[in-house]
Amino acid sequence: MKPLRIHHAAIICSDYVRSKRFYTEVLGLEVVAETYRAARESWKLDLALPDGAQIELFSFPDAPTRPSWPEAQGLRHLALVVDDLDCSVARLVAQGIAVEPVRLDELTGARFTFFADPDGLPLELVETRAG
Repeated sequence: MKPLRIHHAAIICSDYVRSKRFYTEVLGLEVVAETYRAARESWKLDLALPDGAQIELFSFPDAPTRPSWPEAQGLRHLALVVDDLDCSVARLVAQGIAVEPVRLDELTGARFTFFADPDGLPLELVETRAG
């Protein structure tokens, strides 16, 4: 087996309307499909990134929260590539999103930062060009 790329990441949110706004309006992801599944009392929103990867945003009634601190084993965060980190950070800050200071990855030389979605899920921005 040799996986080719990531197809999608699934995120369960606590407030569907708030998270839909965040992922579409703040992050600018494109809506591919939006489905309400009555039997599950659940929304599923398929969001596309320009490279074809997707984020599936789900709502489920009474889904338990996932602790973010202290860091635990398992999948930790979602990293998104941007071509201009400073511009991306400025856009987030202008919308009231708290963003950690930009850091330099000592192994790759890439600039990066972290911020959180409305449920506290850590999201990382990684810059593709040299700072």
